[in-house]
Amino acid sequence: MALSEDPKGPRAPERRGRVRYRRAAYMGLPAFVIAAGLVVATAQGALAAQFAISGMPFTVAADTLEGRGFGQFGALDNMAEGSPNAGDTGGQVLVIVTAIREAQLTNLCQSVELGGTFLQITAGNKGTPVKASGLTTDSTEISGKRADFDNIEIGGDASTFEKPPVKGPLGSFGQQADTVSIKNVRQTNYATTAVRFTLPDLRMRFASEGC
Repeated sequence: MALSEDPKGPRAPERRGRVRYRRAAYMGLPAFVIAAGLVVATAQGALAAQFAISGMPFTVAADTLEGRGFGQFGALDNMAEGSPNAGDTGGQVLVIVTAIREAQLTNLCQSVELGGTFLQITAGNKGTPVKASGLTTDSTEISGKRADFDNIEIGGDASTFEKPPVKGPLGSFGQQADTVSIKNVRQTNYATTAVRFTLPDLRMRFASEGC
């Protein structure tokens, strides 16, 4: 007997790549964090960035980062459909999502490469630190000379967190702490959000080098 055709037409092939990315976000991140020896913060909803990212990474560096209310989990950020920066990523970037309820940074520098030159922003380098509330960052790499945490909890379900300003998705590996202090912090980011961001002594310019 002949098989009947699906009246809705042939089905599109499953996007297996997305499934593997999600699995990596939830299962691969703990090993990465342990290997790096550095823990940084939780974020908002199932995806940290609540907007389509450009897909252009930028560098953030600071002499010190002091924070209260800290947590972390893995997530996926999405570029706008058809973005020229997607390459072979499918328009998605696997990130370490970070959120801190109240943060202070000294000697902050942020830079992004734009066609052979760098757009650079500096602030908080004249004795008054940069302050942020509800700060979240989506990073692919984080490093620091030293990191200290008070009352850290590792391996919790990020959807149950109470210390950071926002929670992660149900079932995701996470970690939280009362406070965090990192010396010589450096991040490769794809997105940053904050409820409030105060940058004293702000300077924005084009430069031949990044941060």
